[in-house]
Amino acid sequence: MKKRILAYLSYVDGIIAKEKKDKNQNLDLVIERHLVQIAFFAHERFIHLVVTVLFALGTLLSIFTFLATGQASILALIVMLLVLLVPYVMHYYLLENGVQKMYTQYDELLKLQYEKDGKKLELEKGKYEVFTVEG
Repeated sequence: MKKRILAYLSYVDGIIAKEKKDKNQNLDLVIERHLVQIAFFAHERFIHLVVTVLFALGTLLSIFTFLATGQASILALIVMLLVLLVPYVMHYYLLENGVQKMYTQYDELLKLQYEKDGKKLELEKGKYEVFTVEG
């Protein structure tokens, strides 16, 4: 999944760079496909969030059980859960940042589409056109 998300982010960055240079991409199709990929990766992110939280809760429960009972055998369970929890957190971090980057790419694609169509980027009150964050 890591290879796939990083490759996809790079692919879309390439499309954006090419569009800024050539202005000959079919942005409607690119935007449509990008929204599908956002949905896929956002779903993957949600599943990994659930798994990560469950592993974290299991680890905490094991720690509390060890503290309450003092059984040394529970330490092995704690170590195993931590060994699994760390990579899950790292993978979730990648997914979260990747999906956030996709949102930024989507906004950039919308901006390029509006510019290509010769439309002014004016935001009407209560209507979402192109969202940008300053700073």
